[in-house]
Amino acid sequence: MNAEEVLCADMGRFFADPLGFVIYAYPWDTDPSIQLVRLPAPYNLLYNCEFGPDKWACDFLADLGEKVRARRFDGVHAVEPIRESVASGHGIGKGALTAWLVGWIMSTRPYAKGTVTANTAPQLETKTWAQIVSWTKRCVTSHWFEITTGRGSMRMSHKQHPSDWYCSAQTCREENSEAFAGQHAANSSSFYIFDEASAVPDKIHEVSEGGLTDGQPMLFAFGNPTRPTGWFADAFGRMRHRWGTRQIDSRTVQITNKAEIDRMIADYGIDSDRVKVRVRGMFPSLSARQFISTEDADAGLGRVLRPEQYNFAEKILTCDPAWEGDDELVIGLRQGLAYSTLRTIAKNDNDLEIARILAQLEDEHEADAVFVDGGFGTGIISAGRSMGRDWIIVWFGAKSSDPGCLNKRMEMWKASRDWLKAGGAYPNDPVMQRQATGPELVPRLDGKLQLESKADMKARGLESPGRWDALALSFAYPVQKKLRFPFNRQPARDYNPLEAADNSLNPKARDYDPFAHMNR
Repeated sequence: MNAEEVLCADMGRFFADPLGFVIYAYPWDTDPSIQLVRLPAPYNLLYNCEFGPDKWACDFLADLGEKVRARRFDGVHAVEPIRESVASGHGIGKGALTAWLVGWIMSTRPYAKGTVTANTAPQLETKTWAQIVSWTKRCVTSHWFEITTGRGSMRMSHKQHPSDWYCSAQTCREENSEAFAGQHAANSSSFYIFDEASAVPDKIHEVSEGGLTDGQPMLFAFGNPTRPTGWFADAFGRMRHRWGTRQIDSRTVQITNKAEIDRMIADYGIDSDRVKVRVRGMFPSLSARQFISTEDADAGLGRVLRPEQYNFAEKILTCDPAWEGDDELVIGLRQGLAYSTLRTIAKNDNDLEIARILAQLEDEHEADAVFVDGGFGTGIISAGRSMGRDWIIVWFGAKSSDPGCLNKRMEMWKASRDWLKAGGAYPNDPVMQRQATGPELVPRLDGKLQLESKADMKARGLESPGRWDALALSFAYPVQKKLRFPFNRQPARDYNPLEAADNSLNPKARDYDPFAHMNR
């Protein structure tokens, strides 16, 4: 065989050995610029090499190889996706690992297709893609590929098959989500790499999942864990069963500045959020602008209460209508420290139908008050009044009774946060938990508290927090228990406002005289 045939055979040998590829493909013995780390044991003995990746990266690549082998991809039948996430402190060499993964997949899998993204366009162009370019030039297979740079033209493709064997860089703006769709490689690997993944919108991740349905797909997410919410945080939390996860402490990595790390710990404390994120690779308890802390939201999730802790209190029924087509209408009930979601309904513009459901629930639970968000709930209120209901409309943008809050919405969310801290309990609902911690504060010169808008939340890739809004609504105004008469109101579904005048639907009510006892 000639040299090129030997190289092709070797690349086939590294199909399930990414660490072996990295040691083989780059000039560790001859290029001083990459001799920053001494290859740790036992890898130095296994590969007979002095320099190479740090231990955490060796462990990552070795484990990845085991997962590839376990799936036994035969080039025809699709296998389970490989999902790997790394949360870390600063300076551990995630950019180099990204470049090695691109080099390994592109060199060992003909007709692979990949997409790389980062939290911002400058990060993608000057750091993430720059690392890929730099390491590709050093790679033993560099002559196989054409690689371009510059915003809008960051692409690596096989010279003989440029349209079928490539990796491209895409910005992660939510409006660019379609660029992540339609990527498939049924007889190879479709792969995605997210750098600084905490700031990559949920929508981008959601769309990329569509590229993991055939072949031998892979998804890699790296970054500092700056946000305790979102899909990247979920990979280490409620979705951990789908991911391989690692949290890397910068103090354990050879190339990091230990003196600077020690200064940071001395200044802020080992348990501060700054040190957790920048050094320890841990998610913060509270992001810089996050209003409801993850700790408080976690504490209230599925909390078990004794009846005496809440059953003395007023029952407040709430309705938060859907904001846009992909939102949901939510009806909830709070009694003291206990809250439950009674209904979640896809966006429904039939106000009369929703009003009937709300009235039925009001009767069933003997609610003392019903609060409806006025933004999209005026029709529901109108329908309710035609049924004789005294529901209260709540305008989220109205003036707050709390001088420290910009508006009623902020006032209600603040009350819901205080309720959590006092021991409030809500359903074991991860969606509601995620929504509680989603909205961030908007800095203001006057010092008043203001939550970001739903539009701004969606621009960050977050969903509308309808389920938590329904809870927050229950704090709109003070409520007193209703005095209930000894008769039962007919169910709302049978109510006809045109017949209400003669009480024909409720003969008991027609004969009832509340003053009869005075004549006995």
